Amino acid sequence: MTGDKTGTTHDLRIGGRPLAPLLRARAPRLSQRVLERLLSELPTYTELPREAVAGDVADIVQHSVRLFADVLERRRPAADAALARQRESAAQRAEEGVPLDAIITAYHLGVAMIAEELTADARPGDVADILELQRHLLRTQRQLTSAVSAAYLETRQLIDSQEDGGRHALMAALLAGEPVGDRSGRRGVLRPADWYVTLALFLAPHPDETDHGRAPGAAIAARRKIRRVRVVLDRYAGQPVMTDLDATGGTALVPVPAPPPWDELRGLVAACAKAAGAPITAAAATADPADPAAVPSAVSQNTDIVELLLRTGRPPGLYRLADVLLEYQLSRPGEARDRLALLLAPLDHKPVLLTTLETYLREDLDRTATATSLHVHPNTVAYRIRRITELTGLSPHRPTDLHHLHAALLARRCGP
Repeated sequence: MTGDKTGTTHDLRIGGRPLAPLLRARAPRLSQRVLERLLSELPTYTELPREAVAGDVADIVQHSVRLFADVLERRRPAADAALARQRESAAQRAEEGVPLDAIITAYHLGVAMIAEELTADARPGDVADILELQRHLLRTQRQLTSAVSAAYLETRQLIDSQEDGGRHALMAALLAGEPVGDRSGRRGVLRPADWYVTLALFLAPHPDETDHGRAPGAAIAARRKIRRVRVVLDRYAGQPVMTDLDATGGTALVPVPAPPPWDELRGLVAACAKAAGAPITAAAATADPADPAAVPSAVSQNTDIVELLLRTGRPPGLYRLADVLLEYQLSRPGEARDRLALLLAPLDHKPVLLTTLETYLREDLDRTATATSLHVHPNTVAYRIRRITELTGLSPHRPTDLHHLHAALLARRCGP
């Protein structure tokens, strides 16, 4: 009777042949077949440099086949030290950006091909040896999966920590208006992009965040929302984007080779909103990092624009300064803004009249449309407009007064 221990009475055999010598003899040919399957079934491996596939990948495939032969010969688990080459290879794949699932799939494919190779000539009397073979293969596969995953994740954690540190330092320097040079990162240095699209984003809550009865669930939903937005930005840039985002939004610096068309940026923000599952209000401007003041100036202006958009009730979407010139100017502190706001001071304690005026102007002085919006009779609208004129001295039917009324409302909305 065979077993998973020393002192067994005979070598593992299938079809009358001992498995360990058979696997060693067939290792070169079998390894080549495994490599061909990897390249045909796992596209990630076709993206590696040819020398990497012909060198390290081919070597580790054959080394792993021979490891299984050693396990079958000793009929005991592989020693931890025997997995060192696989750990080193996993760390190298992590540096090359090969996904972990592709690496694990490659090992599973290799184990399946070893099993097929060794059981091809099985006979009815080989059942016990086949079962022991399966136990050895599955146990060694678990060992490899654990060792390879640990080495891969450790390397990725180190890489991500170094790269995130470099990006954080670069972003901090750009936002502070400091001259930026090369910053340390995974590939030696992180160089400033030729241009940056500076984005200020306001992220509305995702529906899952509004479940006040499940605070931990709301926090998870917020993190998922942020992560999905980052994925869209990274995909657009073709590299990790520098971001400082929380559940309500923040700042993103998107590296670009040249200022992109505005419609392209509008599409980018729309894609972010779709991925987030929540409306996004944003402002954008393109900045040249060669000018240390360009990025912080653009970020500050974008932030002001987004705050202005939210105060004035603009719909979600992407805006630039040209879209809100009048509102932006009126939002700047000064005597002119204060005096404009005072024009409507007589309506401070008459919210019905103020709402009627806002609606009347929004409806382009259409009394019927205003009445419909306010759910009142058109004659009521006419009466209220007369009262507004009596109190303020301004009539929306006089062109000069109309401009003043528009500006006064904006000054009130844009002010502190």
